[in-house]
Amino acid sequence: MNRRIFAASALSAAVGLALAAQAPQTLAQGMGNPPQIVKDNMARMAQQHLQKCYGINAVAKNDCAEGAHSCAGQATQARDPKSFVLLPGGDCSKIQGGSLKAS
Repeated sequence: MNRRIFAASALSAAVGLALAAQAPQTLAQGMGNPPQIVKDNMARMAQQHLQKCYGINAVAKNDCAEGAHSCAGQATQARDPKSFVLLPGGDCSKIQGGSLKAS
């Protein structure tokens, strides 16, 4: 019985260490230097006078998200309140369920 407990403990420690090693990379990506798609979306927003419209996306058809996932095309559910689609200014309020703020 002790061997099983030891094996389970060693396995869970190894998995924990592997996950902990990946955490700093994930945090660094989210904080400092955004992915190129985010930079492109921000430039497109400014140039074309677009607004973020939350809650109207289809699955995998979003421009980005607020804290839900890394970015474009990664929405796993339709009408995700944290994922947004870029629309011309004023159009979001015309769409049922559209919001200018993430929920």
